[in-house]
Amino acid sequence: MPPDARILIAADHTDSLYALESALAPLGHLLGRATSGDEALKQILRGTVGLLLLDVRVPGAGGLEVVRYMRRLEQTQHIPVVLLTGFGRDPELSAAAYALGVADLVSKPVDPWTLRIKISHLYEAYQHRRALEREIRELRARLHTAHTAELERDRT
Repeated sequence: MPPDARILIAADHTDSLYALESALAPLGHLLGRATSGDEALKQILRGTVGLLLLDVRVPGAGGLEVVRYMRRLEQTQHIPVVLLTGFGRDPELSAAAYALGVADLVSKPVDPWTLRIKISHLYEAYQHRRALEREIRELRARLHTAHTAELERDRT
């Protein structure tokens, strides 16, 4: 995933997309939009999404279905997801969402300031995690190369 991965906003209403983009624009990150769960999944699978802000009720694959699918794939299972709901407090929805590893469940209407803070922290934490994973891979490769060279020296 590139360091400038987008925050993908998936909602079915243009007004909602615009309001959420306006709330997150001050963060300065690239923003993407999707109007269905299927469209969101396509964008996520391209590997350029660093966080998903997803309405529970999007056309096509619904919010929970999208998250369920993401969690099955290695490349997408750790992408933070914030679900938006207009249903208020729904214990069944909350239980299902958190069981799938959703980072947060936010009720509409959304407070822009609170949303910005949550998204900012989740996005940065995910970016740090990815940077650490890259560093670990690089260190393992260097260790493997050094170990292989040492074995070659011992043989000669």
